[in-house]
Amino acid sequence: MSAKTPVEHDAENSGENVVEIRKLLNKVSNFVLHRDLDFDVHAGEVMTLVGGSGSGKTQLVRVILGLKRPSAGVVRVFGVSWDGAGYAQIRATRERMGMLFQNGALYSALTVFQNVAFPLRERGGLDEDAIHAIVHAKLAQVELEPQHADLMPANLSGGMVKRVSLARAMALSPELLILDEPTAGLDPDRSEAFVRLIKRLRTEYRFAVLMVTHDLDTLHDLTDRIAVLADQHIIACGSVDEVRSVEHRFVQSFFGGSAAGAPLRRPKRGGDSGKPRLCADHRRVHCRDRGGDRGVGKLACRRSRPTQQLSRGCTAADHRLERAGAGELSWP
Repeated sequence: MSAKTPVEHDAENSGENVVEIRKLLNKVSNFVLHRDLDFDVHAGEVMTLVGGSGSGKTQLVRVILGLKRPSAGVVRVFGVSWDGAGYAQIRATRERMGMLFQNGALYSALTVFQNVAFPLRERGGLDEDAIHAIVHAKLAQVELEPQHADLMPANLSGGMVKRVSLARAMALSPELLILDEPTAGLDPDRSEAFVRLIKRLRTEYRFAVLMVTHDLDTLHDLTDRIAVLADQHIIACGSVDEVRSVEHRFVQSFFGGSAAGAPLRRPKRGGDSGKPRLCADHRRVHCRDRGGDRGVGKLACRRSRPTQQLSRGCTAADHRLERAGAGELSWP
């Protein structure tokens, strides 16, 4: 079965589209980033956007949020066009969305409580008692305790930063939650726990999700549909099996060349017998030894210290590896 275009899916889906993009032309300076791009997110679904580095995933999210005006095309969010709407309508539409940034983007000078309360105070109309109650309810929803409210972002672990950021994104009870690499930087156990948290919240509140991720585990666990951004437009959109059957170099590379219906070739999160554990940040990352030569070796995670055989490729500054033996790179 071949993947369908967003327009074909739209014709089959009688539900409301929370995001609808048609014939988008998007430029950065004089460089054309997107051309003739069609894209939909249906109410209540999890849509995952994947694409190679430089394909313009972040820029497309900026267009959806109304932070960037495209050169041409139609962009509607909850039926509202950013071009034709007034200030009050744009503000009301944005209040129906929540955004979880890749690195959390918490205000470093504000406490956890103040970060989560920020969108409530910006919207206005609530007294401090109501804000206090809502903030603590949102913290409880993401499985944080009341005593965490007084902590500063610098005192939080990576997993707690994600949870506080999610609580802030959920503060206005959004109908569309946008997740930018939600499990990036988390070790396998915390990544799995965060995915379970998002699944539970969706079950309770039935909001739609637009997710950008490179993590096949997260994609597999959460996704209803996948949209592949390549060659300046959405080249495929559909279920995992529909999309992975598409004969395109990026699709085959991303899914490891696996055929439709076959298990995804992805590292396991848990302690799979005889197999290394590999966190999301280390997938497809190739490192360089201290001498500056590209090498073939083993990559070790700084938390769980697994190993994964690597081939020649690019470098990553945060993987401080040194040569430990013939042909091997390991954590110092």
